[in-house]
Amino acid sequence: MIILNNNQMLQKIRRISYEIFERNFGEKEIFFIGINNSGYALAQLLSDDLNQLVAGQLNSSVNRIRIKPDNPIAEDIYLEEIRVTDLEGKNIILVDDVANTGRTLFYAFQPLLKIIPGRLEVAVMVDRKHKLFPVSVDYVGISLATTLMENIRVNLSHPNNMSTTLE
Repeated sequence: MIILNNNQMLQKIRRISYEIFERNFGEKEIFFIGINNSGYALAQLLSDDLNQLVAGQLNSSVNRIRIKPDNPIAEDIYLEEIRVTDLEGKNIILVDDVANTGRTLFYAFQPLLKIIPGRLEVAVMVDRKHKLFPVSVDYVGISLATTLMENIRVNLSHPNNMSTTLE
C-alpha cells in the first residue's frame, strides 16, 4: 500500500528543509550525515533542497555513516567522507529513511560521542512508534503507528519516482 507518492515525498522534503532552516536561522553551515544508502540519499535530497531554498545563506554538506543495522556492534561504525574531529562544534543532522526501534540511530551516534557538536539532531522520512532505544526524532516526514509485523519501505532511488510503502 502506498503511503506517500512522489509528489507527497517532495512536499515532505520541502517541509523538513524549511524546518531545518527555521531552527538553524543565523547559522553558517550544517552537516548532514546519512546512515548507509537510504539515509545518505535522503540527506542528499534535504541538502539539495535546503541549498535551493536559502541560496547561500546556509551552507550544507552531506556525509555517509556506515553501520550494520541488523548487528551494529559486529563491525566498526564509521564516517566515510570526513574525519569525526572535523565536526567538532558543528551543527549535525543525522538522517535515516525510517526510525523503527531506534537501534540503528542509537548506534549511529557512537562515532559522534568523540566530539562535542554545536547541535545534534535527527531527521527521518518515517517515524514509527516502536522505540526500544532512547532516540528522539527532530524532523519527521510522516509518523506512523504500525504493527511490528508490517514493513515500511522508502524508495529514494529515482528522484522522479520516490515513494513510501507499507508492506
